[in-house]
Amino acid sequence: MSNGTAETSSYIDDITEQPAALRRQADAPLPAALRDVDLRDHDRIVLTGMGSSDYAAVPIERALAAAGLPVVRIDAGQLLDVPQRVTNRTLLWATSQSGRSGEVAALADQLTGSCKPALTIATTDDTTSPLAGMADIVLELHSGPEATVSTKSYLNTLAAQHRALALLTGGSVEAVDEEVRRIADDVAALLDAWPVPDAFAEQAWNAPRARFAYIGIGDDAATALTGALITKESSKVPVEGFVGGAFRHGPYELAGPGLTAVLFGPGGAEDPFLPGLARDLVRSGATVLTVGPRAYDGTELLATPDRDSALARLAVGSVRTQLLTLAFAKATGEVAGRFRFGQKVTAAL
Repeated sequence: MSNGTAETSSYIDDITEQPAALRRQADAPLPAALRDVDLRDHDRIVLTGMGSSDYAAVPIERALAAAGLPVVRIDAGQLLDVPQRVTNRTLLWATSQSGRSGEVAALADQLTGSCKPALTIATTDDTTSPLAGMADIVLELHSGPEATVSTKSYLNTLAAQHRALALLTGGSVEAVDEEVRRIADDVAALLDAWPVPDAFAEQAWNAPRARFAYIGIGDDAATALTGALITKESSKVPVEGFVGGAFRHGPYELAGPGLTAVLFGPGGAEDPFLPGLARDLVRSGATVLTVGPRAYDGTELLATPDRDSALARLAVGSVRTQLLTLAFAKATGEVAGRFRFGQKVTAAL
């Protein structure tokens, strides 16, 4: 699959290393201090990060809210703008692969006095980073070095946070560990087949007035938002991510021939948003693709495991999207995974 460039080779290396990275996460012990955390001791739980580190917390936010806990997910830039969202009774759970993103690193200076959290959990790959230094508990990613856009660090963030969530809420960590190992096998099998959708990407990119939207429901919103981010980064395709019914509120005017919409969800009729949206988009003449275990009516399918595991759907769906970025890069003539203006760690504010 490499076009001979170091950047593409590095990106593909990061993609192919994901099964091994997931197994490292499943095999790593969780911080013992997590067992002593009582989530109900805090006035609120604030989940923060930037980019994919922020989006990876969507399932955690939903699970904690469903358990009746006062949780909010807010990106670190917004948190810096109003640090008073954090009080000295708050549990802050911050995520950054490098632990050195500009906004996340700046939190240590801003969250002081009455804004200093009662407890800080850091999810990071670098235990020597500023984020790790400000934390009471460090949840290590074990994803290893990553050369380009978020791939294995994102999957390992999903896995690490689901493992920690089980421990914090009285679930079975062993069951999550077993599922993470099974997901590693799912990802390895997908990568062995290496199904890059070149024809789909070529047709989508070359459509008149080509435009793109990724739309996710529930936990799958994390895949839609992260997928849109890495598609922009790695292949320079201008795609936006949307959650649930948000696409109908304005962006729906982009429907019609030339629109490529990728839907992320379980594909069931019980989904309150995407079945109807899929039908309407198909009627409009848009090209619609489902990333999930079942296709929404009238759409093409990039399949994820068809079992009762949102985590498997998210992880494999993310890998499906990574392979789609390679196809888009080929269609656009870009070097997949190469940064033209930014860099791996966004340290600038």
